Parts: sequence; structure tokens; C-alpha cells
Amino acid sequence: MTRTRMSRRINAPVDAVFETVSDISQYTKAVPDIVRVEFVTEQKTGVGTRFRETRRMGKREATTELEVTEYVKDERVRMVSDAGGTVWDTVFTVTAMGDGAGTRLDMVMEARPYRLVSRLMVPLMKGVVAKAVAGDMNALKAWLEGGG
Repeated sequence: MTRTRMSRRINAPVDAVFETVSDISQYTKAVPDIVRVEFVTEQKTGVGTRFRETRRMGKREATTELEVTEYVKDERVRMVSDAGGTVWDTVFTVTAMGDGAGTRLDMVMEARPYRLVSRLMVPLMKGVVAKAVAGDMNALKAWLEGGG
């Protein structure tokens, strides 16, 4: 298993940050590398929501199906994907800053490979994944601080 952690301090209220990371329709507006989203379920937010996300990765596009497995309003949301022999488990947590100056957004992504090839590849991909996650977090921060 590999774990990637990132945090950003965002000058926006907790509810705005949470809505942006937990509602895929908002998230895709904030993250320019996501080029397309297709909902697999009728519901668009909350536990049980499933969707296919297509994003640019360099010169290619990759599509992944995700499911929201945990949703605590204005606190945390978890999205899980099973792709390429690996379970990708991502939790976004939002916390109000004590000084009233915005929100801390934490993201923890665990990659749990269950196939031999994946067990070899996931550690090698950690740097690429961390760079992509940092790009998403920076895009979220810019979007929210720019008025979204």
C-alpha cells in the first residue's frame, strides 16, 4: 500500500470547500484536467453516487469509475475506485481554521494493489500520482479563492 497526503489552506468557508470537493459537478469545474464526467447513478451527490471521470494525463486521457462511499456534510467525503488491479481510496477532509481565516483541506489517497503487476507499478507511480494530486489541490484552491 502507498499513501499520498496533501493539505491546502483555502481562503473560503468550510461549506464552499466541502461542496466543491464532494459534488463532482462542482469539482469538475474547479479541476481543468477533468475533461468529462458521466454519472452511472441517478443521484449526483452523497453515498452511493457513482460516476466515470475522464481526465487528461499528459497527452492521454484516462477514465476511472468512482463511488462515493462516505459523506459527512461539511466534514469529509470518501471516493473509492478499483482500477488497474488497485483500489484507490481517497478521503477529503475540511476543517475550519481556528483564526476564522478559511478552511484547511486535507486529502489522503491510499493505493492498495492486489495484482502482482500493480504491486510493482504503484510504488513507481507514486511521484506521478503526487504531482497530479498537487495539481488538483492547487486548482481547487485557485477556484475557490477566485470566487468559483
